[in-house]
Amino acid sequence: MLKTYLQEDRQQYRFSGNEIRHISVLEQKDAGGKMYVTARIDIYPSAKSCHKVQYKKGLLLGKFSLAEPQQAAMGSIYQLGDDFSKVLQKNIQQHSQSFLVTGVTQVPFSVNHADAMMMLAEDNDAQYLVSGEITDISATVDDHLLQPNTINRQFALTLNIMDGKTGETIYQNSYRDIGLWPFARTSYVDTKTARFWVSPYGQSIRRVTQNMMLDIESALSCRASLPEIVNIHQGVAQINVGRVHGVHNGDQLKLWHSAGFIDQKGIPRNRMVETAITLTVDRVYEKSAELRVNQPQLASSIQPGDLLTKQLNQ
Repeated sequence: MLKTYLQEDRQQYRFSGNEIRHISVLEQKDAGGKMYVTARIDIYPSAKSCHKVQYKKGLLLGKFSLAEPQQAAMGSIYQLGDDFSKVLQKNIQQHSQSFLVTGVTQVPFSVNHADAMMMLAEDNDAQYLVSGEITDISATVDDHLLQPNTINRQFALTLNIMDGKTGETIYQNSYRDIGLWPFARTSYVDTKTARFWVSPYGQSIRRVTQNMMLDIESALSCRASLPEIVNIHQGVAQINVGRVHGVHNGDQLKLWHSAGFIDQKGIPRNRMVETAITLTVDRVYEKSAELRVNQPQLASSIQPGDLLTKQLNQ
């Protein structure tokens, strides 16, 4: 599998949906008509190819706020959080095998308001809510007597992922990188421009987005995708996933009743109750699909909000 990639003249290779996550080429040489490569390979056995048997799961991206806004003064990069979200969105859309971004919101995420978070996820057809905080964009100056000063700038953030069905936090991580800041101290730097993102500092942020995406793949790709019934009429059910999620005609899905309740602490909880009902995908649209109930006599028990799982034995 790697032979094709290693024929390219590159120093770094990154993969998702595969046990091999990252390759760094340390040395290469020709000898006797053969190419010998010395490389460091990061292998993550947990990164199974679960995307092959699951639909893509929807992510709602929240705002990445600046923990210390005064650190943005150099370059006036106060909009970095918003523009970081857009770069992360683009990275996921282009490279993720298990997820797609269903929306970007400015609404703050809060674990203390699980019911509001569940409503927000439902409005955006998102199974997970992704947000975080940029904790460090401070700069350090290396003074040199014989050449101009070198400015290096930190980029650190915390990542939080919430389950859109329960409002619970299911994944957290922290990231840090550093890059050369090539701009004048007094200049205004627009973080929407290619000039910023191709700079050494912009590239360090892009490395963070790539690592975040790979970690999300490793942590959540094997969780079941949970399409939801949004309408049922005369034995035909409509669900909130479609062609962009990987739905195909003839797919078989199993129905689960969604039994929500409030626990003793007042926290909303979701419980899935297994049924004997299965459905077959009959018509696929871009972001939705119509399914035929295989047991028409049981169709009357199906309600909007019921969940589905793809049958893995197809």
